[in-house]
Amino acid sequence: MPEDPRYSLAELADLAGVTPRTVRYYLASGLLPGVGQPGPGAKYGDDHLDRLRVVRRLQREHLPLAEIRRRLADLDETTIHDLAHPDPVDLPTDTALEYVRSLLGPRSISAPVPPPATSAPSRSQRALIPAPEPLGDEPSPTTMTIERSQWERVVLAPDVELHLRRPSSRTQNKRIDRLIAIARELLEED
Repeated sequence: MPEDPRYSLAELADLAGVTPRTVRYYLASGLLPGVGQPGPGAKYGDDHLDRLRVVRRLQREHLPLAEIRRRLADLDETTIHDLAHPDPVDLPTDTALEYVRSLLGPRSISAPVPPPATSAPSRSQRALIPAPEPLGDEPSPTTMTIERSQWERVVLAPDVELHLRRPSSRTQNKRIDRLIAIARELLEED
């Protein structure tokens, strides 16, 4: 029967992406089960690594350690292992640019595409160049889309900022104001 892999404190911390000090703190606070032999020769198993990975995952969801401890207490080792090793997620095939454009929506300004620069037209050639047509609802094939926006920086607390793209609709402005109020209230609780 193969033996369960055993890790030193430094190896465990490195595999989990935390510091050895963090592992010691989690042991002391009950987030990780103790080992039979404490001290420099202590060896940790895959169950410790799985728990550390689940703790890190729950921390990314902004859960406090007390809530994480409570949730882990209700789980068996098999469930913790499954949570530590989730099934791979199918990532969307769209590019990041396409995703951002889908979020921004149709807010764009059409501008004529300049002709390729060969040489400056003479005065008689400039007279033959037609004036640009007024922009309608349908952009012509000779126009390109230029997205223009203005960004607003809102300081929520020291070292915490929210960046907003303006202009926004009235409904969005109300939601943003509510979000800012809630965020400031949460950040002032400390």
